[in-house]
Amino acid sequence: MRPTPHQTPLTVRKLGRARRRGWAAALAAGVVAAGVLSGPAASARPAPEPPLTTMSIKSPPGSADVRVLIYHGSAAGGDESPVVNAGIEAIEDLGQSGPTAGRFKVTATDDASVFTDETELGLYNAVVFLTGGGDVLDPEQEAGLESYMEAGGGFLGIHDAARAEPYSDWFTGLVGARPAASSPTAVQRATVEVGDRQHPATKDLPLQWKRPDKWLNWTKNPSGDVHTVARVRESTYTPGTGANGADHPVSWCRDYDGGRSFYTGMGGTESSYDETEFRSHLRGALAWTSRISQADCKATINANYKAERLTQPNQPGQNDQIGEPHGLVTAPDGRVFYIGRGGADSSQPVITDWNNPDVGKGKGEIHVYDPKTKKVTLAGTLNVFGNKGGGDELIKVEEGLLGIELDPRFEDNGWVYLHYTPHSRIDRDKRMAERYVSRFTYNSATGRLDLNSEKVLLKWPVQIHSCCHAGGGLAWDSKGNLYIATGDNNSSGFSDGYSGNNPQPNYKGVSFADARRTAGNTNNLNGKILRIHPEQDGTYTLPEGNLFTGKETAEGGGKTRGEIYVMGVRNPARISIDKKTDTLYAGWVGPDAGSPSTTWGPAKYDTFAAITKPGNHGWPYCMGNKQPYRDRNLPDPSKPLGWYDCNAPKNESPNNDGLVNLPPVTSNTIWYSPQGGGPDFPRDANGIPSYKTAEQKFLLPWLKGGGQAAMDGPVYRYDANSASAAKWPAYWDGKWFVGDFYDADQPRHAVLLDPKTAGQGGVPVHAESLKKIIPIGNDGIKNLMDWKFGPDGTLYVLDYGRGFFTSDSKSALWQVTYKGGGPTPAADQLVREAQ
Repeated sequence: MRPTPHQTPLTVRKLGRARRRGWAAALAAGVVAAGVLSGPAASARPAPEPPLTTMSIKSPPGSADVRVLIYHGSAAGGDESPVVNAGIEAIEDLGQSGPTAGRFKVTATDDASVFTDETELGLYNAVVFLTGGGDVLDPEQEAGLESYMEAGGGFLGIHDAARAEPYSDWFTGLVGARPAASSPTAVQRATVEVGDRQHPATKDLPLQWKRPDKWLNWTKNPSGDVHTVARVRESTYTPGTGANGADHPVSWCRDYDGGRSFYTGMGGTESSYDETEFRSHLRGALAWTSRISQADCKATINANYKAERLTQPNQPGQNDQIGEPHGLVTAPDGRVFYIGRGGADSSQPVITDWNNPDVGKGKGEIHVYDPKTKKVTLAGTLNVFGNKGGGDELIKVEEGLLGIELDPRFEDNGWVYLHYTPHSRIDRDKRMAERYVSRFTYNSATGRLDLNSEKVLLKWPVQIHSCCHAGGGLAWDSKGNLYIATGDNNSSGFSDGYSGNNPQPNYKGVSFADARRTAGNTNNLNGKILRIHPEQDGTYTLPEGNLFTGKETAEGGGKTRGEIYVMGVRNPARISIDKKTDTLYAGWVGPDAGSPSTTWGPAKYDTFAAITKPGNHGWPYCMGNKQPYRDRNLPDPSKPLGWYDCNAPKNESPNNDGLVNLPPVTSNTIWYSPQGGGPDFPRDANGIPSYKTAEQKFLLPWLKGGGQAAMDGPVYRYDANSASAAKWPAYWDGKWFVGDFYDADQPRHAVLLDPKTAGQGGVPVHAESLKKIIPIGNDGIKNLMDWKFGPDGTLYVLDYGRGFFTSDSKSALWQVTYKGGGPTPAADQLVREAQ
């Protein structure tokens, strides 16, 4: 008797059960049980003698009269599990409900002989395994299922399906992973992070989906080999031994062996199938596997990306290909403009003597890579203060050519904006310099920057007696406003690596260890993100809505700068703006303390922030999620005073010429220390964290630091109209790329924020590792300095190289392209018009 489709909520179950054959019949029960739990290697199963089947299934199986086969055979025998019954009834209901274009008929059977009947099997668009696991198919039946997939069939595995066919490598590949024997057995409520906002199985689910289930651990994490659409957050339940950590996939899919496979580890409880959202998850999975709708199940599979170095090592003694990498921008025609800060080739002299007029003189270089010719040209060179080599903070310097942007109408006017420190403007006596944001004109015909065309939009003083933290990023919003990221250029070495708030060290009256003079000062442009509106004549106006107007009358007036959009940032080398939302994204480097101090406050936190409005982001008063530092002041800055009030900070430094009463601190989105990501502590009645290492918890377990230098990246926006075959898929649309100069435990992730909390310090709800897509390691992109998407949807990345304050053979421009192809099934294989 063949299974027949059921069109009513009740299903007639087949009572027959396939007999075991050959090697399977002889296996000891204990061996089978062990395999069901942990999935041993296929070598435990003797290789069957070919051919296993001569089946010929039409390609693709099924038809517009969509049919789904539910197979619920079990190796254990006995009565059907209530979970299986609930699952069958739920899928039957899904088939008869919802939009007509998404409906389907259901057949349920526990008779595995269906997999050797090519006529019957070919009727089904998709097969669902709702089985209790174990060896449920004999070799010929498994070969029939394999033939079905090769013909273009669809497969949906639910929960214990990952325990089926424990000796089959092919079936392991079909489901994607095997449960660990140590998986918890209790039902626990947990949070599922729904990272794929495009797939029909997940696009309508909450970003953070809280539900009870039995959560499986995996013997081998499938991430990177499958496309994960959802993960379970281990911090929200007890995963037991064998936990998978921050990356714990729970639902995934991939194109497999000619067909489409979707698996979910959820559905381990009877009540799961009554949940509206879980049913939505299954409906979307079946829509894809049944060829009712398309989906991209390739976007996070590592092998679908290619990272290629575009520039060659420089010729000896020259920077013909690349300078000391410090930033890039892409033009509308695809050309990549990238800058060298000012460090010379290692063969060139470095002058550190302040008595020498050429002290620190370097070349800020602008190179252009043309993807059409695959050639590099040197477009221009600026004489910058930025070449003093390495050493301590009273010798080295991070000034130079720091940022680049192209005018929004670059194709018409050729305007290039550069953020730099001209060598001609340094005062060697007082060790002061000026920072410029200037506009130049680029001649596309000659490939050269006209250095005589300079229009200086904005300039301000910076101290250059000590290093570091120059900032440098530039970015445009959709309204033609230019954002300028400036560093506080102060040393934390005089405060033991904690808050840079020591007022004493100075050179000729200018403090170089007190960030309250700069980042915490409302009347100083350093340690800020500025916002101006450049005008056609090379001047600028102030857009409405900055943090200050510049005309505040509080405390006597004259104590604010109207250019300030964000204050309280330390070293924002990279900023980006998502022009769809005009949200500003920034990352900045923290101080140097390796661990928290109960006396002084938090360890060094490198920071990322999604910024939706003007504000004070804390430095040097507070870090992370409003974790305060301790004040210090004269006459003895080694003695602590009170904790700063993050809600009402005061700048009481003797070096402050701005407001005393500052805007309240806004919490940041991501912060990390050598101990881990998102460190947080219990707080006392006054809201002061304990800062005890043993009491730390980590809100962002997917990252940590050590040596760390935050490098903000872009928000990707997918262009469906682009004809580029190499563009990154729609899966990444709306995700924010955050990375670090270093490549060990530090972040290199695409994160997803909750729009309800973005800009208010809400931490990411999901993070996707990029470390195998943007490859780490000495021969990969080890020292990430900047990254931007081009107009063709491919990612360009600058690798700084392996030295400091110079370029070397590893300094390079890279491109990361996608090669996985489009969504599946192909449009001409969809069974109905798109829903």
